[in-house]
Amino acid sequence: MISQEGHMYDAESDVDTAGHEGRRLWPVRRHNVLLTLWAALWFAVVSPHGGVSWHYVRTGEQLLFGGVPGGGLALYANHPELQMGPVSFLTAGLFAPFPPAVGEVLAEALMSALGLYMLVLVGRTAADHMLGSGTNHRRLQQRVLIAGLAFVPMWTEVAVRFGHLDDVLALFFTTLAVRALVRHHPIATALLLALAVDSKPWAVNFLPLLLVLPRASWRPALLSLLAVVGAAWLPFYLGDLGSFAAARFTIPNQPASALRWFGVQAATTPWWDRPAQTGLGLALGTLAVWRGRWPAVVLLGADARILLDPSVYTYYTAAILLGTLLWDTLGQRRLVPWWSWTALTCLYGTALLVHSPSTQGLVRLGFVAVSAAFVLLSPNRPARRRTHTAARRQRRRHALATPGG
Repeated sequence: MISQEGHMYDAESDVDTAGHEGRRLWPVRRHNVLLTLWAALWFAVVSPHGGVSWHYVRTGEQLLFGGVPGGGLALYANHPELQMGPVSFLTAGLFAPFPPAVGEVLAEALMSALGLYMLVLVGRTAADHMLGSGTNHRRLQQRVLIAGLAFVPMWTEVAVRFGHLDDVLALFFTTLAVRALVRHHPIATALLLALAVDSKPWAVNFLPLLLVLPRASWRPALLSLLAVVGAAWLPFYLGDLGSFAAARFTIPNQPASALRWFGVQAATTPWWDRPAQTGLGLALGTLAVWRGRWPAVVLLGADARILLDPSVYTYYTAAILLGTLLWDTLGQRRLVPWWSWTALTCLYGTALLVHSPSTQGLVRLGFVAVSAAFVLLSPNRPARRRTHTAARRQRRRHALATPGG
């Protein structure tokens, strides 16, 4: 059967079988070109007014490495407002040699590029994950494109407008961890998840991904993770016991927070809120793995954060969009990635267009409830039965049809 692009399809295996000639004529996937142009457009629009929170990253880097009084291992004791991990400050050091304005733009450009690379990684990961399932790789490329068009605006929000290097690194390392998980590299999966936590503590919500590993790998993977997390954080807590104050840092409970709908009217973060976020994220992620829905772990972990966080910054939504991207590409087989666009519309669109804080909080609550219920309770779509001949054909042609290739 011939596709609209002129490539041959195997009618039995439903797999794109474009030949070497097509790859030579078009060495870069069309959907990646379109996503790059889309990201460049958003970068150009947002960058002149970007870097809203970049000064926090620069301050933390200077305190940690610049010999500034009150810094060093006493960083978190004296500046609990710097809710970022040591890996984030270490990475920020790459931009320290440049003039501040230049370093900021370079950091924004790098963070924006990491988002594009994550889209490529997710496409390749989905192709590997679905190998042998009869997946049409051309349709998978289209799905990555459509979901990526929703992902890019929110990634620009966290990477360029706010310049939150910590969130960017946490989500980037988590994407790499999912890639390592699908490629059956248990220790790499654990180490990458550890780096995510070392970049931003709330990434601990994604640790149920370790449960997807073979049982025999659980112990070495967990030990590897604990070693890397301990190496990053313990020096601060042992160097200055006042560092524990960072865990008790509070922020205003904004009127648009979903917490208000639970009757929490406190002016700042309740004492139980951070542990509840972590507990709920871990519980939902573990349930997803037990239900065979592990591609939803990132979405559910991010759901727990926005449901119980007192703040409602738009850059929080980037984690949701990564979660819906993974679910739409690895957990679903529909052409249209409905969840990515639903998240963008509900969470970002509402923040821009709805002026009632109470309504914004209700929408956040509704999105979390519906998305969590769907990914955990919706019936599994049975995999299509395929012949051994079709499976062999797909394995041979997989390298030529990878969406991110």
